[in-house]
Amino acid sequence: MKRGWISLILIVLLFSPIGWGTAQGQEPAGPVYIVQPGDTLWGIAQRFGVSMDALMQANGMTDANALAAGVRLVIPGLDGISGTLVTEPVPYGESLRSLSRRYVVPTDVLVRLNHLASPAELFAGSDVVIPEAETPPVPTRRVLMEPGRTLLELAVLNKANPWTIVAANTLSGTWDALPGDVLRLPGEAPDGPGALPEAVTGVEITPLPTFQGKTTVIRLSGDGTVTLSGSFTDHTLHFFAEDTGDYAALQGIHAMLAPGFYPLTISGTLASGAPFSFSQWVYVQNGGYPYEDIQGVDPATLDPAVTAPENELWFSLTAAATPDRRWDGMFQMPSPFSIETGFPSYYGNRRSYNGGAYDFFHTGLDMYGQVGTEIFAPAAGVVVFAGPLTVRGNATVIDHGWGVFTAYMHQSEFKVAVGETVEPGQVIGLVGGTGRVNGPHLHFEVWVGGVQVNPLDWLTQVYP
Repeated sequence: MKRGWISLILIVLLFSPIGWGTAQGQEPAGPVYIVQPGDTLWGIAQRFGVSMDALMQANGMTDANALAAGVRLVIPGLDGISGTLVTEPVPYGESLRSLSRRYVVPTDVLVRLNHLASPAELFAGSDVVIPEAETPPVPTRRVLMEPGRTLLELAVLNKANPWTIVAANTLSGTWDALPGDVLRLPGEAPDGPGALPEAVTGVEITPLPTFQGKTTVIRLSGDGTVTLSGSFTDHTLHFFAEDTGDYAALQGIHAMLAPGFYPLTISGTLASGAPFSFSQWVYVQNGGYPYEDIQGVDPATLDPAVTAPENELWFSLTAAATPDRRWDGMFQMPSPFSIETGFPSYYGNRRSYNGGAYDFFHTGLDMYGQVGTEIFAPAAGVVVFAGPLTVRGNATVIDHGWGVFTAYMHQSEFKVAVGETVEPGQVIGLVGGTGRVNGPHLHFEVWVGGVQVNPLDWLTQVYP
């Protein structure tokens, strides 16, 4: 009889499921991370700053490759931290302090979990690891701590308990609230970027990360009572109201700007007159442009004594940001040839002239054409320049509003004059071979925020 019971127990043990990683019914010795598709054990170890050996030992693993999505991994070495760890993207408009308040997680815990050496590491588009809340957080709304106001005054104006505000925002006391800080107060309100005032309900940056030669669109949604300004890659951002009630700013990224992190700053004034400002790092990626060698170029058109004053004039023509947006939808081809025809030379190509250094880049998109081929306006606008230049030949510049310009070079003949309003598809000139060229063609440029960007983007998608 006893032998029968022993056999039965052995059979049950043999066929019972054994918990992978942690013993059944036993509290894990640390927080738990749920493996996501594409995760590797090495990547998880790097993310949490632990060794693979420690990770395998904590989870009873013998094979580092035996990892499947959905598995719950115990993360050792995080004393005092419990619960399930999740990864969330960091949108623009969040800081270490605002993330701490949003997720009700102490800043020191966020620093430990994400191994932050500097708050700047929480750049827009990065990921942050947080402990998942066991219960939904109490609804809160954002309120700007205006200059000259105390936390006690803020509490009275918002009918809130000052010590509740202190606790919710991890302040040392009522004296610890600084002007410009965005606090969370009890109350129902649409959520938004935690480091920006309640009047700003959303921020969208596209593309993110951005790239050399791309047009970056910064769009803010709000209650319509704020005035906005800003800067990115050392250029001033000009915000304009859209029909939707949102605000949009367009900024080109120079094709030869060094890849890396750049601060994107948004400043403004609320209806009350209170100022606010926020800055967060945004990454600019390499555009991957090829190199090309151009031979047979007239040395006179490369002389800085000639090119410098002409460049200064060219930049001055495209520096303004007029408030009337004149284009609607995608830009049309300024050439009778279609995009499918292809182009003899593309934007962004690094260029060497006559065997010199690759200190130049192709600032536009070259289009096929013979002398006399018609050139069309791609969108509505106002002509701000039409005249002869040494390097660019007979050139025309059109202002489309909001800091967006198009330019047309090497023409044989002008069909418009300065001050003239043009419509999409209108003939504005004829292809030629004037200026620094090896043959007749149209050099087409698009300028955004004082920077030449890839024209092909504007011919294949709608901005903003």
